[in-house]
Amino acid sequence: MFGNYLIGLREGLEASLVVCILVAYLVKTDRRDALRPVWLGIAIACGISLAFGAMLEFGTQELTFEAQELLGGTLSIMSVGLVTWMVFWMKRTARHLRAELHGRLDAALAMGTGALVATAFLAVGREGLETALFVWASVRASGEGTSAPLIGVLLGIATAIVLGWLFYRGALRINLAKFFTWTGAMLVVVAAGVLAYGVHDLQEARFLGGLGNKAFDVSAAVPPDSWYGTLLKGVFNFQPDPTVLQLTVWVLYLVPVLALFLAGPRTPRRPSTPAAPSTPSAGAGAAQGG
Repeated sequence: MFGNYLIGLREGLEASLVVCILVAYLVKTDRRDALRPVWLGIAIACGISLAFGAMLEFGTQELTFEAQELLGGTLSIMSVGLVTWMVFWMKRTARHLRAELHGRLDAALAMGTGALVATAFLAVGREGLETALFVWASVRASGEGTSAPLIGVLLGIATAIVLGWLFYRGALRINLAKFFTWTGAMLVVVAAGVLAYGVHDLQEARFLGGLGNKAFDVSAAVPPDSWYGTLLKGVFNFQPDPTVLQLTVWVLYLVPVLALFLAGPRTPRRPSTPAAPSTPSAGAGAAQGG
């Protein structure tokens, strides 16, 4: 539940902050007449995101087992790619998100109602579709047949909505850059497990080989049905008997991506400039001239 709670919190807070920035800007600039098209765009984005999630969940049930695994593995890998791009993008733009959204909203206000609806839809819809895809992939990886992952996601989204409201009311202040950095790092760890699970799906679909080539098997020491096995599975998508390909992909993704994400911004070196030649002082020149 915790891993999926983190996904719901992180993704939901991004969408909540976008909504708060848009609404607060319109209220402060005395453009309350523009709130209705903005809320309409937000509602359309939420509806499409929910429909996309429902399509992923129920639209694959009629497929054969191999087709389900092939589709699930492909979408899991796609979701990891989108989330990886998202955490890097948010880390880079967290400090300037408000100014960027204000600029888009000013342009939409000049263009009319349709532009306002489109601006709100695009701002929230991207977050919603990413969330629906990654949540679907993570819930599949965390444990099928149990409602705990989905409950974790819903609790995370509910927490994000409350935090967004507190931000809007001015009752809560937080360093968003640090928040998105640390939650992004934890999300990279979750994404690594989803990626490994997606590779396992492709192996079960016979799209990739090596299904019987196990890297190790610690099922006796970490039973999947034990409380600690369930905890490791839910938080890190840990599998006690991964294949060699799963373990290889997990390491090749997690180590470099996490290192790049946690690395601080590079400061360019200043070119060394030669020392300026000494010039005679004004007093010396005047003395020479005299």
